[in-house]
Amino acid sequence: MKIHTTMPQKLKPFFRRELEIAGKCFSNNDFSTSWYHLERAHILGQPYPYHHTLVHWKMLLFGIKIKDLKEIVGQIPRLLVGGVKSFVGEIPVGNTGGANVPPIKSMEIPEELKRIMEENK
Repeated sequence: MKIHTTMPQKLKPFFRRELEIAGKCFSNNDFSTSWYHLERAHILGQPYPYHHTLVHWKMLLFGIKIKDLKEIVGQIPRLLVGGVKSFVGEIPVGNTGGANVPPIKSMEIPEELKRIMEENK
């Protein structure tokens, strides 16, 4: 079990970029692309408590803004527990973080993100 506390400096630009793209797409009412990039940010940030919690906060705000009750209700426990699970190293690797997937289900990490994570430890 590996305990993570902070995201490596080399990985942060990739994480921030995903959130930036998500925000721009949301502003342009391209909600599906916005969500796609939030999911990518979740995968990148999931091992790190602060970043994991931040993505769940953004997902909760997304659910509120589009008035998706399932997403709102689904994000609340993830927001409360996600960072703690990251801290103790008990995350479902690759999980995309939305209420549309079980919170404890591990998923395949897309090859591009896997490469980014490996090269920027």
